[in-house]
Amino acid sequence: MRIDWIAKLRHLLQTMAFCLGISFIQWAFNPARSYGIPMLYSLCIGFVAWAWIDFGRHLFASSLETGWPKGLQGVMLVITGNVAGYFLGTYAADSWFGWSSWDSGPASTQLRSSILITALAGIAITYYFYSVNKSAYLVRKMDEARQHASEARLKLLETQLEPHMLFNTLANLRALIGTDPQRAQQMLDHMIAYLRATLSGSRASSHPLSAEFARLDDYLALMAVRMGSRLACTLDLPEALRDVPVPPLLLQPLVENAIRHGLEPRVEGGHITVRARQAGGDLELEISDTGIGFDPTSPTPGAADGSFGLEQVRERIASAYGGHGRVELASAPGSGTVIRIHLPLSTNNY
Repeated sequence: MRIDWIAKLRHLLQTMAFCLGISFIQWAFNPARSYGIPMLYSLCIGFVAWAWIDFGRHLFASSLETGWPKGLQGVMLVITGNVAGYFLGTYAADSWFGWSSWDSGPASTQLRSSILITALAGIAITYYFYSVNKSAYLVRKMDEARQHASEARLKLLETQLEPHMLFNTLANLRALIGTDPQRAQQMLDHMIAYLRATLSGSRASSHPLSAEFARLDDYLALMAVRMGSRLACTLDLPEALRDVPVPPLLLQPLVENAIRHGLEPRVEGGHITVRARQAGGDLELEISDTGIGFDPTSPTPGAADGSFGLEQVRERIASAYGGHGRVELASAPGSGTVIRIHLPLSTNNY
């Protein structure tokens, strides 16, 4: 049994604070009597009740919701803890003062009433700890639910992106079969390699950056079969960043957009560069092309025809990293496009 002693000390200090508050209220109703008497009785009762309940609950199967024993066991632990606190705490305080609270007389009657008030207050203290533990459990469950929802959202976006790329490739392959069977065969081989890597990585919510670049390499090989010398590319991944985890299919839709909306409209094609580097405490991923560019103040390229690109990547980063990731876009007609993704290295274990 592992005990969190810091939590135990915190519970003890909170219990003692409750006891001091209760004894002060008792003394305020009878200030002629020394404050030390109700204070000592209150502290003794509170200490015994706290030790009995807070350590005793580890002897039972605790509820995940509250950290307290379930059902009748939990009720009996609270009752016996407060009874033990009342009698054992009273006995300890009596021994200190050298009298018995059970002697007859008005003073002892008043003292017994004060002790009973303190013991009943123990039930309220117990309920306070019960409520705090249950609230903490509910907060944890909400965080888990929020995390699961984000993961499900990322999976949904990934299933949107993958079929889109696949359908485009199949359409291009169909066209090549009739016009250039040899290039169609090469394209089919590259597509098989790409799909094999994609399916093997689709089960995970993240993979190393090296795997993301490997998938880009396969994808660009597919596009090179179709575009020939019109497509040139550079992939730059430093060795130190190869194992950094990132969401799967993070870069491919941006590269696809760069080809479709930047390079293909140009007769001479162009060059795409995908680069990873560390910028301060961030991982910076840059996708740049020498395509036709566009006006960033106009609607995002491809948005009108239903392509999945920049906005979907922004959404995936927001789901995976919250407000810690960002996407920057720079472009101008005739001068190409640059997209930079900034992800925090310290929280990259998404």
